[in-house]
Amino acid sequence: MDNRQAIGSWISGPRAAAEDMGVEFGHRGAQLGLPEEGPGSIARPGRRFAALFIDWALCMLIAYGLLSGGRAQSASNWALVVFAVLSILTVGTVGFTPGKRLLGLRVVAEGGGRLSLPRVVLRTVLLVIVIPAVIWDRDGRGLHDRLSRAVQVRI
Repeated sequence: MDNRQAIGSWISGPRAAAEDMGVEFGHRGAQLGLPEEGPGSIARPGRRFAALFIDWALCMLIAYGLLSGGRAQSASNWALVVFAVLSILTVGTVGFTPGKRLLGLRVVAEGGGRLSLPRVVLRTVLLVIVIPAVIWDRDGRGLHDRLSRAVQVRI
């Protein structure tokens, strides 16, 4: 291996280096038995971030208007509480938050079906902590989804 290959593998990451050596990873969600495209496939990061932004904006609006007494500084703290309650109630019952529904996403268990309430609570607590949500596996699932054995799919 010459220096150009070593630098290229470092810049592009370990997955690209492994693919260059002939390792076949398949599409995102292949290990979970999910299709590559269309309904039931793994949700793309852009849609998930947009859904999170919509949910956060809704929670900020509720917190500022109803709970913080008009104080902007305490609104973000209340928004976190509202976000956790909203996530537990909506994902636990219908499988999606308002933002996820608007963008055609749903949270399901790895084997299909709904998540149980303890798994929804675990997923929400980890999501509120934030760090697990920014650590992804090769299927594009955040650590919060992986630990709660959940998958965000397209509807």
